[in-house]
Amino acid sequence: MKQLFDDVSFKCSKLVTKNYSTSFSLAVYMLSPSIRDAIYSIYGFVRFADEIVDSFHGFDKESLITEFEDEYYKSMERGISLNPILNSFQQTVKQYNISDDLIQAFLKSMKLDLIKSDYHSKAEYDDYIYGSADVVGLMCLKVFVAGDNKRYEQLKDEAMRLGSAFQKVNFLRDLKDDNLVLNRNYFPGVDLNSFDEKAKTAIINEIEEDFKVAYQGIVKLPIEAKFGVYTAFVYYKKLLKKLENTPCDEIGNARIRVSNYTKAGLLAQSFVTYKLKLV
Repeated sequence: MKQLFDDVSFKCSKLVTKNYSTSFSLAVYMLSPSIRDAIYSIYGFVRFADEIVDSFHGFDKESLITEFEDEYYKSMERGISLNPILNSFQQTVKQYNISDDLIQAFLKSMKLDLIKSDYHSKAEYDDYIYGSADVVGLMCLKVFVAGDNKRYEQLKDEAMRLGSAFQKVNFLRDLKDDNLVLNRNYFPGVDLNSFDEKAKTAIINEIEEDFKVAYQGIVKLPIEAKFGVYTAFVYYKKLLKKLENTPCDEIGNARIRVSNYTKAGLLAQSFVTYKLKLV
């Protein structure tokens, strides 16, 4: 009856995705059914680790993230975990041959959030983004190419740039919480207490360049993945545009969102573009 437990585990990862991110959940739903569960399991893993370091205030975060990591490696060794999120993730890691260096880089960035509040150089900034976002894009790419290592190598740079773009948009959107609640500043050389249009424009231009490179990879993705990834791409581009049009003081005092009505319109737009083979 382990199959029943495995099915429940993947459903738990799907539930985590739906409850924590309606936008990402919608994008995953646009993927082929054959790969949705694997992407849900990746999201569940990275979301739980992120929640430990970002949200579990009043608890021993260091012990929690260490135990989470230890339990993951036990699940890899045993082939099972009673934590359904880890149980589904370890199966995806094995099925799609996700290399351990990607997981270690991700966990390294998560642990940095426990001890580091400012990133003073581009090297530090890039290293954090690689671990917190780029490798997540690479994990997903492993699923998308289904073992085709040649295709993986061809698309990995673009997948990393898409991960970077998504993360930087999140940083810009979450300035208020990162600065006031978590006391973090990821942008090197930027004083969040005097955040101005010049600083915002520089960040947006950087993200736009990431999106430009990432798009070149999206058009080359397998059909099973292309529409879902393109849907997420369009959503984040819209969010970036909204951030661009929002005064700096508002970004620093409120979390900018895209309405459900706008999301529905973006989905329709993406569908038409995809069906006309414009992407």
